[in-house]
Amino acid sequence: MAKVTYDEDNIRSLDWKEHIRMRPGMYIGKLGDGATPDDGIYVLLKEVIDNSIDEYVMGHGKVIDVRIENDMVTIRDYGRGIPLGKVVDCVSKINTGGKYDSKAFKKSVGLNGVGTKAVNALSDYFKVVAIREGKGKLAEFEKGELRKDPKPSKMAEENGTLVSFKPDAEIFKNYKYRLNYVENQLWNYAYLNAGLKLKLNGKVIQSKNGLLDLLQHRTASETLRYPIIHLKGEDIEIAMSHGNHYGEQYYSFVNGQNTTQGGTHLNAFREAIVETIQKHYNKNYNRKDILSSIIAAISVRVEEPVFESQTKTKLGSTDVGPEGPTIRTFIGHFIKEKLDNFLHKNAEVKQALEKRILQSQRERQEIAGIKKLANQRAKKANLHNKKLRDCRIHYNAGTRKTKEEDRLASSIFITEGDSASGSITKARNVQTQAVFSLRGKPLNCYGLTKKVVYENEEFNLLQHALNIEDGLDGLRYNNVIIATDADVDGMHIRLLLLTFFLQFFPDLVRNGHLYIFETPLFRVRDKKDTYYCYSEEEKQEAVKKLRGKAEITRFKGLGEISPSEFGEFIGENIRLEPVVVDGESDIDQILTYYMGKNTPARQEFIIDNLVIEIDEVEGTAAEDDLPKMEVSVAP
Repeated sequence: MAKVTYDEDNIRSLDWKEHIRMRPGMYIGKLGDGATPDDGIYVLLKEVIDNSIDEYVMGHGKVIDVRIENDMVTIRDYGRGIPLGKVVDCVSKINTGGKYDSKAFKKSVGLNGVGTKAVNALSDYFKVVAIREGKGKLAEFEKGELRKDPKPSKMAEENGTLVSFKPDAEIFKNYKYRLNYVENQLWNYAYLNAGLKLKLNGKVIQSKNGLLDLLQHRTASETLRYPIIHLKGEDIEIAMSHGNHYGEQYYSFVNGQNTTQGGTHLNAFREAIVETIQKHYNKNYNRKDILSSIIAAISVRVEEPVFESQTKTKLGSTDVGPEGPTIRTFIGHFIKEKLDNFLHKNAEVKQALEKRILQSQRERQEIAGIKKLANQRAKKANLHNKKLRDCRIHYNAGTRKTKEEDRLASSIFITEGDSASGSITKARNVQTQAVFSLRGKPLNCYGLTKKVVYENEEFNLLQHALNIEDGLDGLRYNNVIIATDADVDGMHIRLLLLTFFLQFFPDLVRNGHLYIFETPLFRVRDKKDTYYCYSEEEKQEAVKKLRGKAEITRFKGLGEISPSEFGEFIGENIRLEPVVVDGESDIDQILTYYMGKNTPARQEFIIDNLVIEIDEVEGTAAEDDLPKMEVSVAP
């Protein structure tokens, strides 16, 4: 073995930009290519806008202009502008900024002095212009390196700050901004800052009623059981109602930051809702029955919030202020007083809310009769029928709690048939990837109650494999991947599985855990080179590269792809299409349209949009021409 030296020459110090570029995940979370709303390029956008929002909250600037053209992002606010002598420092020196002065930014999001510096370091091009009282200061950077630093000069524009940047394509591979995700980001800012006008490529985004508008927007066509309850206080605002869906749906925010993973404030909110309702009705209603089908939004502002990561998606702090009450106490007092008073004054809402709780109670008691038997059946099937080929990080789940970092790294493929599951099982990473094998086509569960999950063996076993019977808190796999054949039957199975999750476990989808596994449709090769192609266009390009002398294979099923080849598709090069329910998407409406009775509207859509091209060799319809269930909808 070669001798490994360890001396002074092995010790290296990185400057600020080198460290950010080498370890970007520490600063912005995952990288991604823009396909999901929490990918890094949207975090870069957020870090800049947060500064503009903080200016608005402090009473400076009522308009924020955002433009995205050819991957170049420009944000212009009309706040006070960065002090001209500190422009370069504020965007290129870690732990430099105005937010350490609590008098200037009492309830700010960006307290770590890192955000804009990370944007600078991770951008191929970065420009900042500060305008204050008729003078402007410009600075330009490339990959964090200062390129232009002229002296301040006269500038006949309103006060404020302009930031332009272009994410570095070397770091964000094949990235692309999806404007629907950006618009959704801006709407969140608008709801949390009533009166603020945001513009996205000229389109105005503005809210007058805060979280009330948010819930009305997000439930545009969903039937709510009672009018939205909207309560506001100093540093806190909530809106809530109940629907007909399963699960709980929350939108939570701290100092304008969308805490998608919840945290202290959301836990306190749920706890306070349960306690207030139990006390108001003077009945010991089950917590599950009270929270079932709730849809709510909560926003709080706290001094010096402590988040569990730089991306600020989960609140970990416990205090409102240095000497203030705990967040749990603060939220609890507000809800117990305001919600109780509201229910006393609004008899119809009070009656409708209790009616929804009693309905959930009846459904839960109905399931209880068959639940024990179903659980025993699931335990026996998992042990002896080998439905689930688990990954190693979960083998000891019965004797220890799976570490959070292990769960985040784990995935499960849901397949149909032994051949498909066999290929994936042999090619998978046994440490982090599990496989669940379905037997035949699942039941179309549209319109059925949750009782069917326990009565149907396949659904019951799948529910137990994922450990989501009592909600997402116990979810064993971060990524739930539907892996079906690229043919008509495969598309049908995919649709039935989507219906199952959307009908009974919508939180799994809303929280970004469900994906569609993309496998190549074609293999194009000659004696030297092999290309795997996911579309007709990619196939044609591959044929051109091989100058027409190519053997073309059309993969119809996962079982046709050998395990050795499968390893190419489920490792670092895996292609996953996220199933996204965002904005105004109404799950009830989606399921009714696609899985309900054959309505005239659906017949018309099929006639107008279904074009079947018969492959002369294979004799099957090209996959790209088949109708797809578009769950991802612009807000």
